[in-house]
Amino acid sequence: MKLTRQCYDCLRGLICQAAELATDDALTRGKAIEEAVKVLDGEFSYEQMSIVVATKIHKVIQEITGNSDPYRAVKKREMAIARELCPELSLGAEAESRKHGRKRGNLYRDDFQGCLRLAAAANTIDFFREPDSIREEVSKPIDFVVDDSQGFELRLRDASKILYLADNAGEIYLDLPLVKYMRRFTNVIYVVKPSPVQDDATLEDVREAGLESEFGAIMTTGVASPGVIFALASDEFKREFESADLIFAKGMGHYESLSELPRQGRFLYCLMAKCEPVARSLGVPLNSYVVMLQ
Repeated sequence: MKLTRQCYDCLRGLICQAAELATDDALTRGKAIEEAVKVLDGEFSYEQMSIVVATKIHKVIQEITGNSDPYRAVKKREMAIARELCPELSLGAEAESRKHGRKRGNLYRDDFQGCLRLAAAANTIDFFREPDSIREEVSKPIDFVVDDSQGFELRLRDASKILYLADNAGEIYLDLPLVKYMRRFTNVIYVVKPSPVQDDATLEDVREAGLESEFGAIMTTGVASPGVIFALASDEFKREFESADLIFAKGMGHYESLSELPRQGRFLYCLMAKCEPVARSLGVPLNSYVVMLQ
């Protein structure tokens, strides 16, 4: 998916946000914003992907401020919210609640559809949203405006290997049930970023959450970028990507990346369309949930 006119303002807002998170020093922040805007203006093109521009913006801000992980506090907050919601939303919690005489709403079944909806609901987690908004949205039942989940589930049972492309750090807790479910039928590799970029999940985040052994096979893309910039990705990732039967792609960044590739019938996008350009590209209303095979 290429940049649109609306993407410029969004990327400009990203610059200010990242710089403010990176440093409290006003002079350093101003310099970082100035240089990042130069990158934005120099790179912005309707033939370019937003994730490419965002990656260069983040690199400049990190270098100028000396802060390699400006979103660290944001990630910790998002992970704390997801961890807090886990007992309320976790699969099988309904029976446990009844045993203790408690009532809990919006619980997810312990099957493919339940695990999938839990993982999709987690995609509401975003660094542009307030914590209370995230809690409210994740706790609501969701419906898919585009729903290719049945087709994916059928293919899942015949697959030899699936790559699960993770999105935001807070989502890892709510991705885990779906990864475990899919592992009943096939090999699943959970793919994260090698180092910090925005609030994307890294291997360090998975380890800090104590979930590395729970996920089983984990690897990184080899490039710290939102989505995947294939020209910069590691050879190992590219080999696994090419040999995987199915690619489960969480979040808008991965949609922006993979939608530029030829349709192969093996990509399943699982996301909330949080911005107008992505919603238009998918052909759905803003803030719709989508599971789409391409």
